Amino acid sequence: MPDWWRGLGLPGLIDLHVHFLPERMQRRVWHHFRHGGPLVGDGWKIEYEWPVEERLARLREMGVRIFPALAYAHRPGMASDLNAWTLDFARRTPECLPSATFYPEPGVVDYVRRALEEGARIFKVHLQVGGFDPRIPELDAVWGLLAEAGVPVVTHASAVPVPGGHVGAGPIGEVLRRHPRLRLVIAHLGMPEYDPFFELAARHERVALDTTMAFTDFAELGMPFPERLRPALLDLGLAGKVVLGTDFPTIPYSYAHQLGALDRLGLGEAWLRAVCWDNGADMI
Repeated sequence: MPDWWRGLGLPGLIDLHVHFLPERMQRRVWHHFRHGGPLVGDGWKIEYEWPVEERLARLREMGVRIFPALAYAHRPGMASDLNAWTLDFARRTPECLPSATFYPEPGVVDYVRRALEEGARIFKVHLQVGGFDPRIPELDAVWGLLAEAGVPVVTHASAVPVPGGHVGAGPIGEVLRRHPRLRLVIAHLGMPEYDPFFELAARHERVALDTTMAFTDFAELGMPFPERLRPALLDLGLAGKVVLGTDFPTIPYSYAHQLGALDRLGLGEAWLRAVCWDNGADMI
């Protein structure tokens, strides 16, 4: 992998969709993904089900220079504690971008503001797992704060791996109409609803897509990327609107396979440089 990114003239990789979680929560997430269940489907073998230090060492060996921890809450009473954990993890991990999350609950505006004051530079929300509507009034001030701060919000807004909840381009599109300066990063390119999420990215100046799991053999089996969108993918990437994401460590293939999947698209070295470094660097 280092030979690959050096061949592109890059100093390394910026991956904006990486997860590190408190140990107990990490074990539960891995168990869920291994065995399958609600919101996961049949589950899969996790490639990097390793201790924290081994995962960090592997990211460093591969040349991932900047990454977040991206914890997210699935019920009330979690987000503030998760933010304390992820911000502390970033303080202890030089390459880790300070991250935070939120959930619609009393006090959400206060703890989001506090996370920003404590240095959070990226947020994560998962509308499917969280099971909440992003348009609810309790979150309007939060979206406003994040739009004003200009920090990216990695948002799982699509119906992958299974349909359910307030997902799709409609609900989050209404949030963007209220807060057009929101710097939103749509996880997984919005798969399997590629078209409407590509339209959001094209329409809104600060909306981008991340490549998490897209184009891999695993994703192509059930949610193939439509060939008709290849020109748009090229244009959006060169316009700063596609960033590298992987879902490390909870993936069913090697990290290198995600990069190989991007490479085999044949969109050119300039596109790969933009996606794997330049666009992420500009965003954070």
